[in-house]
Amino acid sequence: MTIGTATAGPTAPGAAQPSGSAGPFGAAGSAAAVALPPRAERAERAQLAADRLRTAAVEAVAVTWVDNAGVTRVKAVPLGGLTHAAQWGVGTAPCFDVFLADDAITTSPIIGGPTGDLRLYPDLERIVPLAGQPGWAWAPGDRYTQSGAPHPGCQRLFARRAQAAAAERGLSLKAGIEVEWVVALAGSPQEEPQYPTHGPAYGMHRLTDLSDYLRDVLRALGEQGLNVLQIHPEYSPGQFEVSVAPEGPVGAADTSVLVRHTVRAVSAKHGLRVSFAPVVEAGAVGNGGHLHLSLWRDGHNLGHGGSGPHGLTAEAEGFLAGVLDALPELLVLGCSSPAGYLRLVPSHWAGAYQCWGLENREAALRLVTGSTGERAAAANAEVKCFDASANPYLAVGAVLAAGLAGLDQRRALPPEFTGDPAAAEPGTVPRLPQAPAEALAAYERSAVLREALGEPLYQAVLAVRRAEAEQYATATPEELAAATRWRY
Repeated sequence: MTIGTATAGPTAPGAAQPSGSAGPFGAAGSAAAVALPPRAERAERAQLAADRLRTAAVEAVAVTWVDNAGVTRVKAVPLGGLTHAAQWGVGTAPCFDVFLADDAITTSPIIGGPTGDLRLYPDLERIVPLAGQPGWAWAPGDRYTQSGAPHPGCQRLFARRAQAAAAERGLSLKAGIEVEWVVALAGSPQEEPQYPTHGPAYGMHRLTDLSDYLRDVLRALGEQGLNVLQIHPEYSPGQFEVSVAPEGPVGAADTSVLVRHTVRAVSAKHGLRVSFAPVVEAGAVGNGGHLHLSLWRDGHNLGHGGSGPHGLTAEAEGFLAGVLDALPELLVLGCSSPAGYLRLVPSHWAGAYQCWGLENREAALRLVTGSTGERAAAANAEVKCFDASANPYLAVGAVLAAGLAGLDQRRALPPEFTGDPAAAEPGTVPRLPQAPAEALAAYERSAVLREALGEPLYQAVLAVRRAEAEQYATATPEELAAATRWRY
């Protein structure tokens, strides 16, 4: 095949895959969390999974990973090959870590070029038949070197290390990622979207127009074992949102990938196409990928019952203060596409300002206490400035890194902001970066993220963001929206 090559980014010295430090998540406990189980154990578990899938008439398994541009990539095996894949992995090239959203390829100082190979292993604990794609099952994959060492560029292993680092402190997190999408009538990739419903924002009109479709989305998600909390029309034309029950950070990232697969498959059956892009039409409200999270210790929600603001404990306040402080650099991981900055504008509930507030939908960090009587279970925080172009594993892992740094440093939150920060006195509330270059500058200053990601993953992310920023540097908003509309 012919592969386009992006020229932005530093030149790589081949495709060497170092096995160096994975940063603060490379401690013994975190390393154990990403070690491959013995091959015989993997074979036994794969055989049990294959027997279960066979009864569900599954014929093939799609094993996915999400690249640094936020695009989900896949290798598939017939069901009869699942045991071999679990024992030996499926071949994947290291250069996928420097793919751009349009499939051009850049390079980083560590990863790049055609040489080398990795092994993609399906996570058998998450394997599930796909209700929207009969005959298929899905599993998220982890990437390792051919010698069986964790690939330092694997985004899911990074999230697993971050989750283990919290556990080493006696902490656990519950997380959930809202999935928003725009549905349009099927057409060519170059066409402007034509919407199957034109009802009002959040209106019952839209639900009625597409009730069969939305019912099938709900049915498919339920058959896959997902607990849907709500589904509803959103603000923009043809836009909807679904929320599922919170779970551990890695599980929440897995589930966001699975939900998007399912929505896309059900949409295709209804003659519809889907966009999860940050902005589908320039000037319109875009698709967010808001991350909800709560911090727990010994079964107690640390966002409730404390002496801090609105009941936060000192640990929860320190964690959230760390996240709030790191939001400019976190945008590199949570607002991945240059198109995301078309969404991240004031007075659009996108979280364009670096502030926090109780139930403030204009703050980048929104505190949610829940209703009286349920706060011990429901209290959480929402990172509103993230969008659907993000790699969810990078997003949850990086937020964990920033939060744990804030907790370890015993940080305190600044005064909260109420109302719309766009209406505040100029300079009172800092804006988050308004372009990729600003976020990249913050990312390059962040010792926390660089150490947490480890040099190979840190450099690969940096190379991809630089290349895409250069790629779209002169694009108009309309051109940028069109170029990314059907890539996510």
